[in-house]
Amino acid sequence: MKESLRKTEEDPGVALIDRPTTAQRLYVRYVSHTLIDLTILNLFDEYWKHIAVDSFTTSILAAILLQFLLKATLALEHRVAVYFNSKSGSLAKFLRWFCAWLILFGSKFVMLEAINLLFGDRVLFTGPLDGIVAFIVIVVVMVVAEGIAARIYWALGNEDIKKTGGKT
Repeated sequence: MKESLRKTEEDPGVALIDRPTTAQRLYVRYVSHTLIDLTILNLFDEYWKHIAVDSFTTSILAAILLQFLLKATLALEHRVAVYFNSKSGSLAKFLRWFCAWLILFGSKFVMLEAINLLFGDRVLFTGPLDGIVAFIVIVVVMVVAEGIAARIYWALGNEDIKKTGGKT
């Protein structure tokens, strides 16, 4: 009998749930992070004069684009880090940190231009340095919020492990 929810024999009050697959975990992660980005983008649109989005539909598409670009940036940064971490010496260490900074900082200009090309005047970042500061602020807030959500997710899983003593 294959059921996704079944009672244990040792403790009839505890239900076993099949562990999610990698694909399921990635789906939940990317959907939840996109929704976090969407929420932040819309909150900034509503409460900060330096960000303007013309519609909710546009903000959904912008949040999806930002999520894709953020993940691509982090993947590139990690690949470069792995390369330089495999090398020895202080030059390799310096280049690892310099390239990480260059990728993470420089990618914001690529993201901003991608938003400009795809959405034009429907998504505007204004203020200091032609909106670059506003864009960097919103991206940093998105990344921090995603990190907090991920930490809560993992802490909840660790709490279950503590309660069950590692039994599933």
